[in-house]
Amino acid sequence: MDSFNYYMPTRLIFGVGTLEELATTPYFPWKKALVVIGAGGAMRRLGILGRVQNLLAARGVDTIVYDKIKPNPEVDQVEEGADIARQEQCDVVIGLGGGSTIDSAKSIAVLAKNPGHYWDYIMSGTGGRKVPEHGALPIVAITTTAGTGTEADPWTVQTNPRTREKIGWGRDCTYPTLSIVDPELMVSLPPKQTAYTGMDAFFHSVEAYLATCHQPASDLFALDAVSRLTKWLPVAVAEGSNIEARSSVAWANTEAGICESLSSCISHHSLEHALSAFYPEIAHGCGLTMLSVAYFSDVAERNPDRFADLARAMGENVDTLPEAERPFAFIKALQKLIAAVGLSEETLSAYGVRESDIPAMAQNARTAMGSLFACTPVPQGQADVERIFMRAYR
Repeated sequence: MDSFNYYMPTRLIFGVGTLEELATTPYFPWKKALVVIGAGGAMRRLGILGRVQNLLAARGVDTIVYDKIKPNPEVDQVEEGADIARQEQCDVVIGLGGGSTIDSAKSIAVLAKNPGHYWDYIMSGTGGRKVPEHGALPIVAITTTAGTGTEADPWTVQTNPRTREKIGWGRDCTYPTLSIVDPELMVSLPPKQTAYTGMDAFFHSVEAYLATCHQPASDLFALDAVSRLTKWLPVAVAEGSNIEARSSVAWANTEAGICESLSSCISHHSLEHALSAFYPEIAHGCGLTMLSVAYFSDVAERNPDRFADLARAMGENVDTLPEAERPFAFIKALQKLIAAVGLSEETLSAYGVRESDIPAMAQNARTAMGSLFACTPVPQGQADVERIFMRAYR
């Protein structure tokens, strides 16, 4: 807390109806945009892509659409998108949609300006650890979900299916230059996806608060996000058109992204990246939720510091409990939140996860995303990670 780095270069435009500012904001000086969207086609079906293209056309900006991004995005699409950006001489990359598309826009923006393959620039696992010396094209994030907080941080996560590694990384050049967070764009998100993405934001906040690299600003944002998500995420799941709930969840998600810039995730995310690298049909927020009770119980048992603060933020009357029980009030509150958003019945076994894969997933977690173990508040070796996977397995 006595020494930290605070760097947040993203200009954020937040609020209901702010997508319309894309036509007039002076902070969009570019002339040809690669718009990156998901392969599922939701941005077209909902008319959001058309709105973005019309708003940009009104200010004389041409658009090229790349629409092949998967829910767990992969490196092959990054390379294809970067080729298109270079061929079309795009001067900005827009990520339109959820975390996978905005992350992919960041990765495409890097590779469009640098030679070689995308995995050459990955900084862990089997990555080449090269520095992208030419930076990245400017990145604009227009988010339609409230989960990853990628509109307010430099991180981008991609999967290499050939090595079964799902790795996140980021540099100063991968911060979005401009982000638009319009909660109105989120009202059509189905309940299950609302729950998955909201729980991802929740865990970003919790992990940032527990991380050994936390700092005063990240603590403030993290506790506020935890409080907002506990109150409003169940409402957003149950009443998707409730704009007050959507707005509060959207801001909590952006707060969580800021936390990821100022603090860090911990190894909970490393374990989930291994899980969804082995089983890519598992949504990221779902994987985090299925692992969470086992993971945070294990950490709280070994280092209970700061868990009581999180329980208070979730509305638990911690101070009436014996001191030894206070950290575990968070675990009980977490279980209540998981139930309130309809995810209690999600299980690893239902997704076909095999117990026999646990040692390999544990090893993958400790190598592909090993850097997060360094800021986790307890030491975790191979046996510890396997134990957590086993505790989560049902």
